[in-house]
Amino acid sequence: MEYFIWDANPVFISFAGFSIYWYGILFATAMISGFSVMNKIYSYENKSIEQLESLQIYIVIGIVVGARLGHCLFYNPEYYLANPLKILAINEGGLASHGGGIGMALATLYYAHKNKINYLYLLDRLAIPTALFAFFVRMGNFMNSEIIGVQTEVPWAIVFSKIDSLPRHPAQLYEALSYISIFIILGLIYVYKKAKVAQGLLLGLFFTLIFSVRIVVEFVKVRQASYSEEMLFSTGQLLSVPFLLVGLGLIIIALYKKEKKVV
Repeated sequence: MEYFIWDANPVFISFAGFSIYWYGILFATAMISGFSVMNKIYSYENKSIEQLESLQIYIVIGIVVGARLGHCLFYNPEYYLANPLKILAINEGGLASHGGGIGMALATLYYAHKNKINYLYLLDRLAIPTALFAFFVRMGNFMNSEIIGVQTEVPWAIVFSKIDSLPRHPAQLYEALSYISIFIILGLIYVYKKAKVAQGLLLGLFFTLIFSVRIVVEFVKVRQASYSEEMLFSTGQLLSVPFLLVGLGLIIIALYKKEKKVV
């Protein structure tokens, strides 16, 4: 069977010894797209756009710092604790989505406290563009031929020629397509059911759907952390479980409050 061969150059353009990578472009696109969605939400709710601009700064810092620390501490702690200055070498690659999520949550918490905004209200709305953000990041991973799947013979398998000649699950595309679908689902619920959606439900759905996908797709991924090779579940799956449980809890609480309010 002939499989699709993926040999894209991860570098978009190089000049004067400086290179711009597709991953960087897609990461920036993820940020810009996410902020554009939040801008529309703020306008729709007649909220201050100036307030949103300061939130964007907090979120960018939270995501980048959290994602970098998450990669270093979750996936290769021995190396980075022995070489702490390497934590700053973000140009060498290495960002973890779980760490980015934690960083964003903490940055948003600080922002919400500082500006006296309901934290859960803010996270409900941020859940929508965050799903879109995740889509672009996984497409960036695809351009880099990283976070690849295990070998398979399914008809849609892809050969990542920059890695080897084996047909593999396009794990990045599985996640990317799932995340853009979740973005659409959350967006439609917000637009058509906003007045009836209990607080915490959108965030709960986001956590539940995103991390359910992550747990399932991890079964066909090459494991990223060397110490997880002998474990039944991967590091990514273990890190996803708490988020999934929080999501289910938020959904249950939101539905309970809504039912109680109706009664």
